Amino acid sequence: MSDTDIDTSFIDRTFLERIDDKLERLESMRPLPPAVLRRLNEEMKLMHTYHSNAIEGNTLTLQETKVILEDGITIGGKSLREHIEAGNTAKAFDLVEELAKGKVPINHVNIQRLHEVVMAGLVEDSGQYRTRNVRITGAVKSPPDWSKIILMIDEMLDKLISDKTHPIETASFLHHRFVEIHPFTDGNGRVARLLTNLYLMSRRYPPVALRKEDRKKYYSALRSADKGNLKPFGQFIARAVDDSLTLYLSASGGADELIPLKELAEDTPYSQEYLSLRARQGILDAVKIGRIWYSSRNAVESYLSEHGIKESEQED
Repeated sequence: MSDTDIDTSFIDRTFLERIDDKLERLESMRPLPPAVLRRLNEEMKLMHTYHSNAIEGNTLTLQETKVILEDGITIGGKSLREHIEAGNTAKAFDLVEELAKGKVPINHVNIQRLHEVVMAGLVEDSGQYRTRNVRITGAVKSPPDWSKIILMIDEMLDKLISDKTHPIETASFLHHRFVEIHPFTDGNGRVARLLTNLYLMSRRYPPVALRKEDRKKYYSALRSADKGNLKPFGQFIARAVDDSLTLYLSASGGADELIPLKELAEDTPYSQEYLSLRARQGILDAVKIGRIWYSSRNAVESYLSEHGIKESEQED
């Protein structure tokens, strides 16, 4: 087994409580109107497809990925492989949705099935565990001997069943442990991100998209986990879940509607720059879309009630 484990909590409790509160609010809104749910799911499929492939070096833009998926148009100047990656990842995301709805457990069959879909036409051994040893440039340690893969995945799956920690901590463990085992010759990161969504979605969380802009932070957190410290990676996954919940809650409109911080700041004692700082620190509940920070009136009111008076007095 890995030095990393999930017998103890490693994500900030206050942050998890905020996430739990958001999930509870989302549950109270369900079932969402079919048109709203369809739009959200399509948006998350696009975001996951674009960002997951971009993390691996795919140069398609978000808009180009959208055109390929929705219109089947070929993008000039882009490789055939990049087009295949877009189509495959979207199909694999659809499969994750199907498995999550059916509450199908994560097992060897579904792990290999996801790999077969996401890597079809890209590698000769899609859907098959590797039968040779590999090395990863820059990795803290080499992946285990190929002959140990099935046993190590069995141990990982047993851990998922017996684990009693928070689902987001378990999802973080699953993601890291899977890429650490590195069961396939290629495509392990793509499958890990799909499995993370399968685990979360089967527990009523919305899907997440790990963003290309956070690629360095993503790999740095994984390297820390390789050394036995899962905390940075757990916090990274928790932030992605929190952002996704914010997006789904905003679909209801009203006080949960996402509004640029520039606009929200006008009704507070603080500047846009100051609120952006608090958002980056994770103290103000906000989500960054592109280069712009968004929050909601509910989140700002909650922030002001908890921090506003104290900070105002300090500023005086």
